Amino acid sequence: MTSQTFSARRSRATTKPLCLTPEPVFYRCPRCGAVLLSALEAPAAAPFCCGEAAETCRPVPLEALPEGVRLDYKIVGGYNDNAVQVTWEISKADCRLRWLYLRTFTGGVFRTIPEKKRPPAVFALADEDAYAYCDKSPCLECVFRCKRGFAVYAMIEGIGLVRMPLDRMSPYWETRKNAQE
Repeated sequence: MTSQTFSARRSRATTKPLCLTPEPVFYRCPRCGAVLLSALEAPAAAPFCCGEAAETCRPVPLEALPEGVRLDYKIVGGYNDNAVQVTWEISKADCRLRWLYLRTFTGGVFRTIPEKKRPPAVFALADEDAYAYCDKSPCLECVFRCKRGFAVYAMIEGIGLVRMPLDRMSPYWETRKNAQE
């Protein structure tokens, strides 16, 4: 009988979680530039910072990024070490990645990106967020789309807030699956 290893980060869920946290709302202070996050529900009015109402950040779709700026993701790790790797290439002089936020089934993870940080940024997943249909690493991007509903938000200086949904599905997943075996 084959022995299985169960990581502490492995999901115990037998089906994909049905709950998904609400879409986050980001605000930016017009004076100091601080970013405020409302992850549970949008407040009735914009929060205040430095004595004035913060401005709502409207996400730019991934497709609208200018030439020289690219964001991408990969789901890696299979059952035991499930993670989302975010990569970026920014060759535009006036642009810089400041932070990333990963929206998940059970909440979200916020990471600042130091100026000298090179890609990738890795978001380790656990509990329901680590649910995976199969143990392929990297993800085959099959029809089950285990992380559908997840999204990466990136604040890029010179562009603004960018939203990248993790809902990609490859029509070649069967071909890639057979090639890996």
